[in-house]
Amino acid sequence: MDRHTPQQRSKNMSAVKSTGTKAEVCLGKALWQLGLRYRKNNKTVFGKPDFTFKKYKIAVFVDSEFFHGKDWDTKKKPATNAAFWLKKISRNIERDKEVNAYLQSNGWTVLRFWSKEVNKNLTGCVGLIAEAIDKAAGKI
Repeated sequence: MDRHTPQQRSKNMSAVKSTGTKAEVCLGKALWQLGLRYRKNNKTVFGKPDFTFKKYKIAVFVDSEFFHGKDWDTKKKPATNAAFWLKKISRNIERDKEVNAYLQSNGWTVLRFWSKEVNKNLTGCVGLIAEAIDKAAGKI
């Protein structure tokens, strides 16, 4: 049973962002401060990554734990509207795999981070991205 009225639930869900989340903003600011220039949500790259470094063929995704199914096999499933959420999150996981496979088969390096991982270890995430750029640029 949902604790909220349908109007309240609709208002809550409409406030969920697909782009510009706190983790994405923090990561973007940290990359920019290092002088790493990127494109946000580039529609010309398959899967519309959160950050793209097209010159180096690097795509970076920052995924939310709930909507992209972190620990989906072991985690407790949603009780409210379960059929919808099972279908939605399973499809998101499947789509993430398809995007990874497509980009990698076309020579892209794909980096995926969980939003909590970015929040807890921003310097580590930035370091991995910088390392991937250095490797692609032939510096490593």
